[in-house]
Amino acid sequence: MKNVKECIQACLDCAIACETCASACLKEDNVKMMAQCILLDRDCADICFTTAALLARGSAHGEHLTKECQEICLACAAECEKHAAHYDHCKQCAEACKKCAEACA
Repeated sequence: MKNVKECIQACLDCAIACETCASACLKEDNVKMMAQCILLDRDCADICFTTAALLARGSAHGEHLTKECQEICLACAAECEKHAAHYDHCKQCAEACKKCAEACA
């Protein structure tokens, strides 16, 4: 990881984008079509918040979590990109996820 503060901020930004996306997906007409997106958004938000918290407190487990965080962020980005042409919240979420994965590499 290049910069811990950048990773923490990217994790927080990503978590917010994921929560926003999940909430917006739940309001879409075809919620069933968005089910996988919602699930990954929630997983990604949780791992990003947890990773940011552990890194911020200097936990020995924080850096270990960054690898898991990257993996989930990339999976969430890939799913959100499937819907990005139709839903701006998915586009924004995919961008935040990719930024987080890169910042925490």
